[in-house]
Amino acid sequence: MRDETRRTRDETQRLRGETEAVWATAASFVVGAVGGAAVLGGEPRPLTGEHGLAVPIAAMAAAVTASAFIVSTLRHRRGETAPMPRWQATVSVVSSIALTLAFAAVAAMGVLLAAEVLSGGLQGLRLATVGGGMLAGVASAVGGRFAYGAGIGLRTSDIAGILFGYLVIGTLFAMATAADPRWWQHNFSTLGGGGGWAFNGTLVVAGLLVATVGSYIGRDLHRMLGDEALTRISRVVALWAVTGVALAAVGLLPLDRLPVPHDIAAVATLALFTVAAVVTALAFPQRPRALTITTIGVVALVIMAVVLCVGPRLYGVTALEAMVVGLGLLWMTTLVRVLAILAPEASRPSARATLRLR
Repeated sequence: MRDETRRTRDETQRLRGETEAVWATAASFVVGAVGGAAVLGGEPRPLTGEHGLAVPIAAMAAAVTASAFIVSTLRHRRGETAPMPRWQATVSVVSSIALTLAFAAVAAMGVLLAAEVLSGGLQGLRLATVGGGMLAGVASAVGGRFAYGAGIGLRTSDIAGILFGYLVIGTLFAMATAADPRWWQHNFSTLGGGGGWAFNGTLVVAGLLVATVGSYIGRDLHRMLGDEALTRISRVVALWAVTGVALAAVGLLPLDRLPVPHDIAAVATLALFTVAAVVTALAFPQRPRALTITTIGVVALVIMAVVLCVGPRLYGVTALEAMVVGLGLLWMTTLVRVLAILAPEASRPSARATLRLR
């Protein structure tokens, strides 16, 4: 009877959250449509180009998406940090701020990519105030719905999904707008040359997301292991944070202007990601078999891919980079799935007033 009552309570809470998300979607559409119509003005515009609709709609969608996440977080997780010591609450707040920026960036980049795709299939289309406002409303509604739902109950797997999606969207947009159509003959970093803000910006935000994923990995490990494992957990979080900084540095140091620092940052990102993956796997209690097998397999495949590229040169650097990123995302998928199984959902405040590692 008690289990049935708990199940009914959980179902009621989930349905209530879904209803709130629907209202948030409607509110996001209205705000986006009205705001978009006001910003776009009355002159018909194409989807892309110097005076196109894409940029103002992307800005509106980003603002609405970030606002939806903030409102949802304040509504559903405001008291979560109250019983936490200051250091733990600070980590939680900083992670939320980073996610707010990431949600805005994902929404903006998604609109820009969609506009590039639609402009190729709808050549000659021009929209004025009403049509542009409706597009802004739809884009804002999609972003607001996703962000509000994430604020209700954010899991590590959700952040990893945001990272995967953002990398794909940002890279595709950079490809679609690349000044050099033969960029692939060199490497992915070529997309960031010549003022390629789309690819460089994607790497910066992706670095922010990698560091945030590391923070949530630490949160889940703490829920599993408690304060006794804070030293191991802090090491894991620090490694992911440094990896995120290195990835962001790849975007902040364009290849065409700063080739040596760029290459150093790129190699450091690969090395740090590998070390962070191994240290994270070792931090788990009883070494989950799925994660252990995936970690060993991914590290071995990365080494083999690098050797085959540098030695006999069976493929180019672009292919190598795609393989390494794909293997990294495969490993992270296994990690977040294992965390979803093992980590409790309830928040776990630390009993330590200060973060003193032992």
